[in-house]
Amino acid sequence: MKTGIQLGHWTGNGTGVSVVLCPPGTVGSCEVRGGAPATRETALLDPIRTVEHVDAVVLTGGSAFGLATADGVMAWLAERDRGYPTRGGPVPIVPTAAIYDLAGVEGQDKPPGAVQGRLAAEAADAAESVPASGPASGPVSGRVGAGTGATIGKWRGAEHAVAGGLGVATGPGVQAIVVVNAVGDVVDGDGSILAGSTAPEEVGAFPDPEESLFENTSPVENTTLVVIATDAALTKLECRLLAESGHHGLARAISPSHTRYDGDLVIALATGTRELDAPTGLDRLRVAATDAVAEAVRNAVRQT
Repeated sequence: MKTGIQLGHWTGNGTGVSVVLCPPGTVGSCEVRGGAPATRETALLDPIRTVEHVDAVVLTGGSAFGLATADGVMAWLAERDRGYPTRGGPVPIVPTAAIYDLAGVEGQDKPPGAVQGRLAAEAADAAESVPASGPASGPVSGRVGAGTGATIGKWRGAEHAVAGGLGVATGPGVQAIVVVNAVGDVVDGDGSILAGSTAPEEVGAFPDPEESLFENTSPVENTTLVVIATDAALTKLECRLLAESGHHGLARAISPSHTRYDGDLVIALATGTRELDAPTGLDRLRVAATDAVAEAVRNAVRQT
């Protein structure tokens, strides 16, 4: 069983881009719960907005500078006559979200832009369709694409952060793709820390500026980005409900999550090749999405 989406990456030095290409007719919605998002074209994913269909989703590094990657993806799609129909031609719908990875490490690439977005779209076009269930044998997890420069565990001082990354996981009828650049730690199902702050025990949560590198580093430099894809036929409102369940998965696997310093968001995509089993099919799908997102978060750091 396939979701029909295709995932591709451009991976640079300290930053990157990941593009999800959607088959025609894919319905999408979104929910943002973090306090510091860097986004483009996510407002139109509200269920009350007119546009229903999504052509691609871009997850990128480079903070707000990286939102320019969508320009390259839009141009690539427009060349293939993809987009919302208008009198002036199709306008590709490409919701985009960025993480902050401007760490200034030695030799780090500049924030990705239109060229890198196009390269990631081309890589996605060459990739196989992502499965909707079973093992995620194709997409890789770790320091790749938008997860290249991600870090986690900054809630006890940014100087104690460790590597984050990009993770993928599947469940019955769903696929989750997550870029983990969180303030918090990543925890396993039993509550143990898989990866997180290296601060000594005496360092408390969100230490005072005089006692931490938060003095020189704004805490608003974190975000976990999620794409949930399903092959089920969902309405835009049902996609929104699926996105809400994705946030439950973040809360299971990241501690703390959804802080004022995170830009946590979930985009849910439905390619519509399979009808849901009524009347509880959506509820089962939401449970599967919650589990898949939590596992994708964990896979992101297991591979780093």
